[in-house]
Amino acid sequence: MTRTPPGPLPPERARLASVLTELKAGTGLSLAALAAKTTFSKSSWERYLNGKTLPPRQAVQELCRLAGEPEGRCLALWELTESEWSGRAAPTTPTQKATPPQKAMPTQKPTPPPTPAPTQMPAPAETHAPPAAEVSPAVGGKVPVLALLASVCAIAAGGLSVALVLLAGQSADPRPSPPPSPSAPAPRCRAAACEGRSPMHMRCGTAPLTLASHRTSTGAHLELRYSEKCEAGWARMWSTRIGDRLELNRAGAGRRPHAAEVTDDIAAQSYVYTPMTESRPGTTVRACFRPAAGGNRECFDARVV
Repeated sequence: MTRTPPGPLPPERARLASVLTELKAGTGLSLAALAAKTTFSKSSWERYLNGKTLPPRQAVQELCRLAGEPEGRCLALWELTESEWSGRAAPTTPTQKATPPQKAMPTQKPTPPPTPAPTQMPAPAETHAPPAAEVSPAVGGKVPVLALLASVCAIAAGGLSVALVLLAGQSADPRPSPPPSPSAPAPRCRAAACEGRSPMHMRCGTAPLTLASHRTSTGAHLELRYSEKCEAGWARMWSTRIGDRLELNRAGAGRRPHAAEVTDDIAAQSYVYTPMTESRPGTTVRACFRPAAGGNRECFDARVV
C-alpha cells in the first residue's frame, strides 16, 4: 500500500530522492522520456523523485543504467530507505523485548524433535536485518546514523583503488564508468561552451572517465572526472560535511577556480559537483578541498590523456 508521509521526509528517503534526481538530470531525459525508456510510468517516476513513494529496486537499477553510473551506491541507499520505510529499522529500547514470530517459536512446531539438539535452535531475529545495517553494531537496538552513512560510503568507495583512497594526491589511470545507453541524449555543450556549466545539466555526466581519486583526512571522497564527448572536466565529492568546499582549475587557465560547496545535510550525503572547465588531451586539471572545520587545503591533479 502506498504511503504518503506528511511533513519533512526522513533523512534516508530524502537522500535517495536527491541522488535519483541527480541521476535523472544526468540523463537529460524528461519524465515522459524516462517513462518511455523504463518499465515505470511518468507518474510513478514523479513520486519516486520527490520521495512520496519508495521506488522498486528495479527502478533504481534502470535509472543508474541510463545515467551510466555504477548502481552499488544507489542500491545501498535504497536498502537503507527500504528498511526505514518498512519499519525494519525501527529502534528497540532496552526495556522492550522483540517478540519472535510465532512460527519461529519451538513450541509452535507441529512435530517437535524427540531429542533437542543445539543445531536445531531457531535462527536469531537479526538474521533478517538488511545487509547495510550490519556494518556497525547497534546501540540499544538502534543503528546509529553515522553507522548507516559509513555503510553507504563503504559501498560507494568500493570501486576505488586502495592506494588511491589512502595516499593523498595519488592519481590513477583513467577508468570509464559503465557504457551509456545507446539512446542516451547528446550533450548540450562542448569544449569552451562547457566552461562554468553544470556537468549534469549539460548531459556531460553520462559515462565519464575518472581521472584520479583522493580521500581527504576528514573522510571525504573526491574524484576528477572527464567527458570525451564534452571535452570538459570537473570534480565531485561525497561523504562530506556542511561547509566543505571543492575547487577546480586547469593548468594555465589564468582564472578563478570553479567551486562547489556543501550547503545542507542532504548535499552532504549526495554527490556535489563543481562546474566544468574546458579540457583536452594533455590538459592538467587540479582539484583542491577546503574542509569546513579549517585545516590544511588538500589538492590533487591529473592529466587528460
